[in-house]
Amino acid sequence: MKRREFIKSTLAGTAGLAVVGLPSLAFGASTPIKLTILHTNDMHSRIDPFPNDGRKNGGLGGMARRATLVKQIRAQEPNVLLLDAGDIWQGTPYFNFFGGELEYKLMSQMGYDAATLGNHDFDNGLEGLQKQLPHASFPFLIANYDFSGSILKDRFKPYKVFVKEGVRVGVFGLGIQLAGLVADTHYAGVKYLDPVATAQKMVKALREEEKADLVICLSHLGYKYESERIDDRKLATQVSGMDLIIGGHTHTFLDEPEKITHASGHETLVNQVGWSGINLGRIDFSFDRKSKTKTATTASVLPLNGGVRIS
Repeated sequence: MKRREFIKSTLAGTAGLAVVGLPSLAFGASTPIKLTILHTNDMHSRIDPFPNDGRKNGGLGGMARRATLVKQIRAQEPNVLLLDAGDIWQGTPYFNFFGGELEYKLMSQMGYDAATLGNHDFDNGLEGLQKQLPHASFPFLIANYDFSGSILKDRFKPYKVFVKEGVRVGVFGLGIQLAGLVADTHYAGVKYLDPVATAQKMVKALREEEKADLVICLSHLGYKYESERIDDRKLATQVSGMDLIIGGHTHTFLDEPEKITHASGHETLVNQVGWSGINLGRIDFSFDRKSKTKTATTASVLPLNGGVRIS
């Protein structure tokens, strides 16, 4: 669905999705600040579009199309963050031949601001990940993997703060339990930390120490499980203070973000846009300098089908 059509049908439900007080905005001007969040997840080495041969998703996706669309949006919007929720690797011969180099280089050319790690990003082991990291000009943020006992000690940060027109955006990453998904030898020395406790720690640091106005979690936990296994929806109910969870792992196609309200009253948007780069997610926030509030004004799914228009 083209963005214009999507917003027409969903704007009434998405305007005002999350309105909370801002801790640190203190500007004299009255013009609201607009922040555009673009996001992907579970790209799985899908460099080219799916072959248009009658298969499901035929003709969709492609990193060249994504690069073009991102460039167009950046030309129209002053404050854009481009983020990814993990599983960049594995799924096409590009990964088999180049080991992730091409994916990282193309994402760097697109100007990704940050990503987190998925379980498939360990498919060539820590050595394979270490080899390809120099090709990524963007940081990988991961708070609940402790790499101190591995060859990748001190190579990752738990979070990063981006500043857009004075608005402080704190982004942190959470990864899924690797045991059972990745061969033990591929993450030797990496310790998994509880994602709920870690998220609480990150929110506290970002809100209180970093004075973040918006807190985003890049999660590769998965959208929803029927079991007690932690997922993005459960995380939002158990941890207050996150404004947006950009999810991955379960390849979930959401038409719009789900709003989850914590017992404290804080609202968190949870979003995920499928897999293989078929869609680009977009969420716009408006920051009111005078009232010191923020609002999620629009949310859209932008399909990469070769005919996307954004205006």
